[in-house]
Amino acid sequence: MPITVEIPKEKWAGKVREVVLGATAADGGTRAKTVVVGGEATLPFLHFDGAIPHPPALAIEVRDRRPDDWSPLVYEAWGEAMNDPAEWAKAAEKAGADLIVLTLSLTTADRKPNTPENAKAVVRKVLNATGLPLAVFGPGQAEKDNELIVPVAEEAKGEKLLLGVCEDKNYRTIVATAMANGHNVSSKTPMDVNLAKQLVILIHDMGMPLDRIIMDPTTGALAYGIEYGYSVMERLRLAALQGDSMTQQPMIVTPGEETWKAKESKVGEGVPETWGDWKRRAINWETLTAASLIHAGADAVVLRHPETLARVKAMVNGLMSAN
Repeated sequence: MPITVEIPKEKWAGKVREVVLGATAADGGTRAKTVVVGGEATLPFLHFDGAIPHPPALAIEVRDRRPDDWSPLVYEAWGEAMNDPAEWAKAAEKAGADLIVLTLSLTTADRKPNTPENAKAVVRKVLNATGLPLAVFGPGQAEKDNELIVPVAEEAKGEKLLLGVCEDKNYRTIVATAMANGHNVSSKTPMDVNLAKQLVILIHDMGMPLDRIIMDPTTGALAYGIEYGYSVMERLRLAALQGDSMTQQPMIVTPGEETWKAKESKVGEGVPETWGDWKRRAINWETLTAASLIHAGADAVVLRHPETLARVKAMVNGLMSAN
């Protein structure tokens, strides 16, 4: 007689919140589609344990001008499109991105300080060039972030952008403008469960609904602290599923940024011969970093190379269909 084996299942008390990125015409925006992240009621890809309604969103990072210090391999991949953020965004959409992450620079291409007028113009160009939902992040300096993000939020009112980056010393202005203009926010903290939870609480205390906050718990690249970031993400996800309300936000991470600043990906000369082919190594580095973080619970990953995007998308499609 055949033996029937019952697979034990976890009974989780909580689940991850859903956050909607982008707004279509029906919602007062101009996006061709929206992207929903979150909603999991189990650990990554354990479909037999609970619902996983949405795949991780795969984003491509686009800069408001051609960056000065990226790897030659990334320049080679995107070519002339990198000279125009609108063309770059279109190329990213064509490559299969679910989401565009536009990072604003401290200076313009002529090395003058970036201005609110330029930031608004770039965001408008990108919105007109692609129908994908858009995230807009400042250059990473508190005063400049506020100077640029506030007018961007007003320019794109109704588009339900993801605005960032909200950090402990610089979240109030970005949260206020996001609430006033109908956007979401990204809260970023160093690799620490309690700090991630605390910043969500502070942002929510300002009146921001919890279904408009995405957490960035910060990560390192493969061999550059990823194991610590991975463990923090795991603990956040376990706390969320166990019912801790303030850890139930979807998570976004930036493996592209972290990977391509590492020597193993960025540099092709003056390295040990045993490292092997530069392009193969670099793309594998980004792919493996992104794949690891998705298995740790990332709901959105921000990438840079189109080949990585294709590889990670194939992985995600396979894992989402394995139920």
